[in-house]
Amino acid sequence: MKLLSETTVLITGGSRGIGAAIAERFATVGMRIVIHYLEAHEAANEVARRCITLGSEVMTISADLRSKEQLRRMKEKLDAEGFIPDIVVNNAGVSYYGLFTDVTEQEWDACMAINLKGTFMCTQLFVPHMVRQRYGRIINVSSVWGITGASCEVMYSAAKGGINAFTKALAKELAPSGVTVNAVAPGAVDTDMMKHLDEEERISLQAEIPAGRLANPDEIASLIYFLALPESSYITGQIISPNGGWQA
Repeated sequence: MKLLSETTVLITGGSRGIGAAIAERFATVGMRIVIHYLEAHEAANEVARRCITLGSEVMTISADLRSKEQLRRMKEKLDAEGFIPDIVVNNAGVSYYGLFTDVTEQEWDACMAINLKGTFMCTQLFVPHMVRQRYGRIINVSSVWGITGASCEVMYSAAKGGINAFTKALAKELAPSGVTVNAVAPGAVDTDMMKHLDEEERISLQAEIPAGRLANPDEIASLIYFLALPESSYITGQIISPNGGWQA
């Protein structure tokens, strides 16, 4: 079991929102951090600068999670720089909103490729290292809609529901090797994904949530940080939903 300062965490989609908050939370304890992004180069660098200020070693890296070849090259770069992840936070994802009858095959494939296939391929790439050292953490960022389903978000709900099933099954497979697998399934979080709401819709949504507000990304990051700690070794196969009592 490594010291926190000797532990490396890879955060996919780490250039903004929940991903950026996760990176900064891990940086407060001096973990070595890999910030993955697709195209947001400058945003990833800005997150990296904040993490470095907090005392962490940081590497930023770009890869399309839908491409096995790009993921292979990403791993080669991380291996070469000595940034081999002990913790993988599968945070990258996209949301889709619209009537089920309007969904095209191309949209369905794109949603599954980013949200579900990307999680599968990225996890598969780094599990062998964790198994060899008999220690590791895989934390998947899901959604409350993966538990309850959401009208007009059938694709997104299906993809996140798949991540929840993936989490439970893989946790059983890896438990004998000292590797935990959990998912965090947030409710409404104040990130760019909520920007499609106008002010009236936002007020209406907050009124539905018993806590009376959207979550702050830092609150989600704190839960993910807890699941990554060595002392969380008996928590595995869990889908934990911080949602302010919205979906109990």
